[in-house]
Amino acid sequence: MRTYINISLQKWCAVGVLSTLIFASSCKKDFLNVDPQGQQAAQQFWKTQEDATKGVNAIYANLRTWENLAFPALAIESTGSDEADKGSTVTDATFFNLYDTFTVTSTEGSLQSFWTGQYRNINLCNQVLDNIPNISMDAGLKARYLAEAKFVRAYSYFRLVRAYGGVPLRLKVPADASEYNIPRADKAAVYAQIEKDLNEAAAVLPASYGSNDIGRATKGAAIGMHAKVAMYQQKWDDVLALTNQVIGMGYALFPDFEKGFRTQNENNVESLFEVQCEFVPGNNDASNSQYSQVQGVAGEPGGGWGFNTPSAELIASFEAGDPRKDATILFPGETTPQGDFIKTNVVNIGYNQKSYVPFSMFVSGNQGSQQNFRVLRFADILLINAEAANELNNPTLALTSLNKVRARARGGLTGILPDVTTTDKTALRNAIWKERQSELALESDRLFDVIRQGRGAQVLGPKGWKANKNEVWPIPQTEIDLSGGLLTQNPGY
Repeated sequence: MRTYINISLQKWCAVGVLSTLIFASSCKKDFLNVDPQGQQAAQQFWKTQEDATKGVNAIYANLRTWENLAFPALAIESTGSDEADKGSTVTDATFFNLYDTFTVTSTEGSLQSFWTGQYRNINLCNQVLDNIPNISMDAGLKARYLAEAKFVRAYSYFRLVRAYGGVPLRLKVPADASEYNIPRADKAAVYAQIEKDLNEAAAVLPASYGSNDIGRATKGAAIGMHAKVAMYQQKWDDVLALTNQVIGMGYALFPDFEKGFRTQNENNVESLFEVQCEFVPGNNDASNSQYSQVQGVAGEPGGGWGFNTPSAELIASFEAGDPRKDATILFPGETTPQGDFIKTNVVNIGYNQKSYVPFSMFVSGNQGSQQNFRVLRFADILLINAEAANELNNPTLALTSLNKVRARARGGLTGILPDVTTTDKTALRNAIWKERQSELALESDRLFDVIRQGRGAQVLGPKGWKANKNEVWPIPQTEIDLSGGLLTQNPGY
């Protein structure tokens, strides 16, 4: 049986994958010049520099698929937190309740979908890493492509290890059936591989790109991601060194918090890495991100399905007058800065404004497909830096980084969000954690932040979270069954 590689136009990095199929395109910013679709036998692929480009582009496009950005990702990475509710109506997609109450079992479908989505990313990265070294092509471009693949592989393994703990480490495409079934690596080994990939990527990736390649992984993205990974392991010396390095690379906070999430300001000076999404007229393969659609205002033609809504706890958590509250949450009865009125008779108490695309940009069948997903922002780097500095008994640096984030949030207003001044280690730690909650709300960090901080029982206990179990989700039962029991289940499931 022949395996084919389908080729169609998408955004410069826009390529999707299903199983062994790769949907690729040449790198273009002109989305109106739609290339004719074609097919190429896999046996003829991985021969030229153009093949290498298509293979790397496939990695980026898979990051915006349903498994990576929509229901599975929101269920695994957001719904269990105290900042988010299921949303929509009571009877719609009730499986979300299992994550919201920590009663999910190993057979629930989103566990499998999220797992599959990450390993598809990893498989595409491994294809690049296995095959591009054998292609005769520009040496500099070859090295960069390999570094880009290592960055995305590290990012996917980071998502996996946060969600499931130790997972199988697949670092190459299986050569034969004997290499398909491998056991789980322990969590420390997964983190070690993530750091290795990020170190090797950072050594090669450029600090920036020309206009045709904006959005690809950069040196700053690799170093910043490494800092975040190190934070989860409490490797504070590494965290501080890595974040200090990023701080010296020219990133800055976008002046207007709310506008920083709008489509016209994607890939701005604050962005270290975003999943690139796009609406391409007539090309549904390219316009496939549903990140905005599934979270948009329910009942509005330009809105969406109304899932992953802000909780009452999140709404109440913001400090008095914090502009980020209104910039993070679309409230019933408000009019957005872009002129959209949010009806008062919607079924939810609010919606995620960070994923919002103005209703005027609505195109039937592609609600918000052009909205990028912000993976890593400079504000996060500053707060990671503050946390590391405080843990290393440097409150002066911690306060400097923390207060930069608060100053941007004030937006020039007086009488709100005063600078934090405490140098007490515990009080400052709590202030930094509180700032993370306000700054990064509804960006799929809160659940894992609370767990890594050792506050799961305190913060999530009322929702049903239990220690020594709910630090991770269950391994999908299908994976255990397919392994013949080689894969082991997490404790308590």
